[in-house]
This record gives sequence, C-alpha cells and structure tokens, in this order.
Amino acid sequence: MNPPTLDGLELEAKPHAQFLATEHWSLLATRSMTWNEIFSRTGTYLTVLSATVIALSLVANATGFGESFQTFALLVLPVALLVGVGTYFRLIEADIEDAWLVIGMNRLRHAYVELAPELEPYFVASHHDDAPGMLKTYSFRSRVGLTHWLSGSPVVIGTINAVVTGVLAAVICEASGAGDTLRTIVGVITAVVTVALLAFVGYRKIRHVTRDYRPRFPS
Repeated sequence: MNPPTLDGLELEAKPHAQFLATEHWSLLATRSMTWNEIFSRTGTYLTVLSATVIALSLVANATGFGESFQTFALLVLPVALLVGVGTYFRLIEADIEDAWLVIGMNRLRHAYVELAPELEPYFVASHHDDAPGMLKTYSFRSRVGLTHWLSGSPVVIGTINAVVTGVLAAVICEASGAGDTLRTIVGVITAVVTVALLAFVGYRKIRHVTRDYRPRFPS
C-alpha cells in the first residue's frame, strides 16, 4: 500500500516527529493556560473595579459626597488600585511567557520543515524564531499596527489604572480642602504620570528579556 502523498510527494515516516509533536502539544496547552489566566485576571480586576464603583455610588447617594464618602473612597480605591497594578504586571509577565511559547513552537515547526521540507508550503504560521517570525505566528503578518498594540490587555488595564490613580489623587485633594480647579489639575497630571510610569516599567521588563535574545532560526 502506497503512503499518502501531497502534490505527488511521498511522506516518509519520521521517528523524531512524534517527540516533536508531543512537545508541541505541551507548549500549546501551556499557552492555552496562559491565555486563560490573562482573561481570568482581567475579568477579576474589572469585576473588583465595578463593585468598587457601585459601592462608591451607593455611599455617595447615602452621604451626599460628604466626609463619610471621602473616607470610604480613600479606603476602597487603594485596594482596587492594588489589584489593578498587580493585574497589569502579571499581564506583562504572561505576554512575555506567551512570546517564549510561540518561539518554542516556531522552533519545533522549523524541525518539522527540516524533517519534511515538502510540507513548508502548507504551514500558515512561521517556522522562524526571530521577531518577524513571532509576529507572523501571532497575527499572520510580518508587522502589526498601532491599533493592535493599543488594544492589548496590558494597555487597557494600564489605562484604567491611570484613571483610578487620578481619581484617588483628586479624592485626596478634596479631603485636603483643595478647590475644584486644583483637584482637576492634580488628577489629570497624576493619571498622565501613571500611564508614563507603567509604560516605562513594562518596557523595561520586555527589554530585559529581549536584550540578550538571539534567534537560532532567523528568517
């Protein structure tokens, strides 16, 4: 009985392919767990934040934004912010881990191509472990636009954290007796500084990982 063919090319059984496939499925399962954690942590933070906003609304209706509201806001907003900052840094770490898993699967895919070069035209994802190869596996393109990065979970969570930080700063100013103009200015500046700080820390983490990386199978 003749072996199966693709475009008239016979596929010879490769004993190493089973080990590669097992490792590939292991990385794929780990990547699935990483994405589940990303969604879970993001959802948990948004739930905590929603509960905080609802609680603040109820207290505001009951106290008329008086001193009791300020005290309550100063108690619950730092807790929500702590959860948000922890979520942001974990999302950065999860994205880095996901990138390493993609690199591993691209390397395994490169081994598939070495074992059976005739299969290369059938791969949609990349079999190179450099930056263009990773992006091709992620989005099936060699580069992505600004909208892709802005829609990422870390950017969304970081922006929400900046807003919460600005609101917390405004509440602190209100509790200190500051006027409306000063509260607004302090809140906006605090939010902008928080965005810049979170972006800088996230960039440093990513830069620390990628600085010494050298691809084994560049494009």
